[in-house]
Amino acid sequence: MSNESSDLTIISRDLTDKGSVVMMGFPGSGLVGSIALQYLVDQLEFSHIGDITSRFFPPMSMMQKGVIHAAVRIYEKEGFAALVADIPIHPAICYEVANGILDWLAEYDVKEIVTIAGIVTNEAEKRVFGVASDEEAVSKISDHTIILPMGSISGIASSLLTECKLRKIPCIGLLGETVNNPDPRAAVSAINVLNDLYSLNLDTAPLLEQAEEIEMTMQRLAEEVQGSDVPQQKKENLPMYG
Repeated sequence: MSNESSDLTIISRDLTDKGSVVMMGFPGSGLVGSIALQYLVDQLEFSHIGDITSRFFPPMSMMQKGVIHAAVRIYEKEGFAALVADIPIHPAICYEVANGILDWLAEYDVKEIVTIAGIVTNEAEKRVFGVASDEEAVSKISDHTIILPMGSISGIASSLLTECKLRKIPCIGLLGETVNNPDPRAAVSAINVLNDLYSLNLDTAPLLEQAEEIEMTMQRLAEEVQGSDVPQQKKENLPMYG
């Protein structure tokens, strides 16, 4: 099936099951959503069924073993679908992307949508904060996340939650506590919530091992920089996409 507008092109076969749970992960703070969902589809062997492109996306494609992959991909398995992105969605097109995806999903009568992102705090506990499109969805995640009492979120996660609320589609936002560096530990925390909510039984031990490797590499790099005579450049504030 191909769904094309002036903003978004979705080329995919139909979802096998009506009433699926659809999970979405786009790069943002800590790359939490992208890391969590790419690990999930790889480990649980989801089938790749389609891709999403747009004239507004950055001109970038991912490559693995010489084969090009679209920067936004669609997977599914046994009542679950996953949209995994390798590119951040610019704030100027979040509305169009969110609506294009939801328009495509409209005929599949999805059960609920879960968007996974990162939230930057001053703590390092790797907690998962929860938001949702309605009170019923909030009650579903209240025992598994820390419900945000007040505040705002931004980026594509915000657009998806808002549009789902307007369309009366149950939508859950899982926000992993993170920093701006790639953060597999925050992704593990988000996966643990998915395990609790949907009984996925996904083993996160290999991802934790990757986290340790990344942390050791970053520590070595920091020590090399501190031990050199080259003055450190001032770190710029990175944009937070949610």
